[in-house]
Amino acid sequence: MSTTEKPAAPSRPGPVDMVHHTHLSGVFTPQRDEVDVHGLHVEGELPPDLSGEYLRNGPNPRFDPIGTYVYPIDGDAMVHRIGIRDGAVSYSNRFVRTPMVVAEEEAGHAIWAGVMDPYTPSADEVGPELAGKARDLPDINVVRHGGRLLAMAEAAQPYRLDPSDLSTLGPDSCSGAMPIGSTAHPKIDPVTGEMVLFNYLLEAPYLTWSVVAADGSVTRPPTVVDGVDVPLMIHDMALTRRYIVLFLCPLVFDIEALLRGGSVLDWRPDAGVRIALIPRDGGRVRWCSTEAFWVWHFANAFDMSDGKVAVDYAEWSFPGGFTAQEHEPRGAMVRAVLDPDEGTISRTVVSDRNVEFPRIDDRQTCGDHRYAATLGVHTGREGIFDSLLFFDMHAGSATEWRAGSLAVGEPIYMPGAERDYWGMIGTDRDDMTSWFVILPVEDPSSGPLCRVQMPLRVPSGLHGSWLPD
Repeated sequence: MSTTEKPAAPSRPGPVDMVHHTHLSGVFTPQRDEVDVHGLHVEGELPPDLSGEYLRNGPNPRFDPIGTYVYPIDGDAMVHRIGIRDGAVSYSNRFVRTPMVVAEEEAGHAIWAGVMDPYTPSADEVGPELAGKARDLPDINVVRHGGRLLAMAEAAQPYRLDPSDLSTLGPDSCSGAMPIGSTAHPKIDPVTGEMVLFNYLLEAPYLTWSVVAADGSVTRPPTVVDGVDVPLMIHDMALTRRYIVLFLCPLVFDIEALLRGGSVLDWRPDAGVRIALIPRDGGRVRWCSTEAFWVWHFANAFDMSDGKVAVDYAEWSFPGGFTAQEHEPRGAMVRAVLDPDEGTISRTVVSDRNVEFPRIDDRQTCGDHRYAATLGVHTGREGIFDSLLFFDMHAGSATEWRAGSLAVGEPIYMPGAERDYWGMIGTDRDDMTSWFVILPVEDPSSGPLCRVQMPLRVPSGLHGSWLPD
């Protein structure tokens, strides 16, 4: 090939083998139907003091995917809503209709490949505005703040939804707080009402943070985090009254490797973990360092009386399928104590079980929370969580509810007028029926107060919120 010739564009890839793909079959099989159903069947007693909506977002390809499919960062967004009011339960679900989903619906098949595949469609197929663009994937989380209902992406602008019917209104920068985007896990301070968010980038400045006031206006535009010189994947954050807490684990974006046909993400454990404590008042960033580990999700963080910072999270030895290691990652529920003055970190294992999706009562965000819940594994089936672990952080105790044939999803804390509850969606692996399960916070290991049968199967994963009336 002469120096004036351009490399050939990647050809359209073939279909993904869905039957043998863990996250495209079984309880993860995509759901293509959209429904609105009222008066759902309830087994047990529905708590009479609950009133609000449980929303959950998650990857759900609109059409059978082509090229590659890497869970959970691939897949179109589908938002599920369970409404509980006046002793009755309703359900509705909608795809988040990005321009890519709309174009594929017009074509009747998948056009875009997965994010790990270099192929993008040409202008002849999708027009000049969409040609060469990667698929928008606002499929990770759903949050409500400042009058907006937002389907959050991994590191791009969220899509705003109409709260009346979950229809797609379009991408939203939150008045300029996220001109390029945000990660899927902003944190909302229940005292100030501020939403604090961060975003990682593939080129300098690599990492920024910003703040949206309770009324939806921007109080801090994107602000660079100094001292970051490589592009890192950082999925979640923690927040205290004083600090934004970011764990910079050594999962590095390597675009050159992707172009050579390799993985876009490279695990570099020799670099260790750096932890940024960013003062919310805009002061100098404090740094702590330790050996390498990986974090997908945080439960919470809070300022201690001695000036240190406590952080609870699910820790992994490395990020599993995103690395070249062939052995299974080891997990644990961990409390870390960070010393901003000394730059040190101490870690205490609360549970050495493989746990994930830790959640607390969102009203305790930034404060010393008592309860935390996580997903756990009892039978050890691949890709399946089938138990819930509940931690009383003040008492130092833990209990477990084994879900039997249910593959359970992220537990959400739901405050009622008289009692508080944990709620989650689970799918029965035997008959593929999906259920909304409600457990009492004071004794969750006793089992469900009730189970609400969903009108259709809800694919497993990922994140959501309880929105009280």
